Amino acid sequence: MTRLQLALASCLVLFVSRTSMAAGTAAGTSIQNTAQVTYTVGGSQVTTPSNTNAITVAERLDVNVTLQSGPVSVQGGQVRRELVLRVTNTGNGDEAFQLAMTSVIGGDNFDPTPSSPAIYFDTDASGTLTAGDTAYVPGTNDPLLVPDAFVIVLVVNDIPTGLANGAIGRSRLTAQAKTGTGAPGTVFAGLGTGGVDAVVGSSGASSNATGEYVVSDVSLSNVKSATVLDPFGGTEPIPGARITYQILVNATGTGSAANAVIDDAIPANTTFVPGSLRLNAVALSDATDADAGEFIPGVNPGVRVHLGNLAAAAGTQTVLFQVTIN
Repeated sequence: MTRLQLALASCLVLFVSRTSMAAGTAAGTSIQNTAQVTYTVGGSQVTTPSNTNAITVAERLDVNVTLQSGPVSVQGGQVRRELVLRVTNTGNGDEAFQLAMTSVIGGDNFDPTPSSPAIYFDTDASGTLTAGDTAYVPGTNDPLLVPDAFVIVLVVNDIPTGLANGAIGRSRLTAQAKTGTGAPGTVFAGLGTGGVDAVVGSSGASSNATGEYVVSDVSLSNVKSATVLDPFGGTEPIPGARITYQILVNATGTGSAANAVIDDAIPANTTFVPGSLRLNAVALSDATDADAGEFIPGVNPGVRVHLGNLAAAAGTQTVLFQVTIN
């Protein structure tokens, strides 16, 4: 390994993690076996060993790329929006991987525009693109992963303008073993870890995963407030006092937010007041039935209100419920 490779490997340690061991016996392991024959001559037992047979385990080249983020809600004109993916070395030897991305994928509604740079390592493990993340430079800091290790990768795109609400754009990350790719069983003689043969595994030593951006020209805000009424007509939060929670939900933008739902946990040390749930001043039953609301009992009680499809024209949606301080 050159000094440059050593330096790169030491840098990569900062953001490479291990998964459970699944790659099998490590490449370069010597599997040794010696037989013996035992017999008797003149009343004495003699044991004669065979020669030792040694087989060195070859490197299996395998990789797996998996998407870690769900569809990312975006608006036209936004820049540097990231998708989160994971690249795992599922082979049995130390292997470097080349990364590439494309945002020109058939079957979607628009092509995201790759940012510059377009691929980052999630160096600070935040799950989002930050100043602490490391840009990927092909051929310079290709991730070198020990068996079963993985690295979190951010694929970053800009979003074009003039897109319809609900439009979908896709972007794909591909990882390939630098030693080589090909049909499973392809052999790269002497190119594996420690000079053993490298054999392409079931992945073809190449894997990819695709993430989605979904254009949403509508966004929902929710603001929660509380008022207290104590048993003596005051506003002190003492045991027996009743808290009325109010949640105001507003839609902004030109689109429609589908299947909006408010979930709110009943705070510890309080008890839900039966029959107190309201939506826009209309009483809702506590049961799971045809109306929009329900009280969810159990270890983690809460209330849930289904707001349906919301657009700005719907105006403010007001949810109310009450609890009593224990």
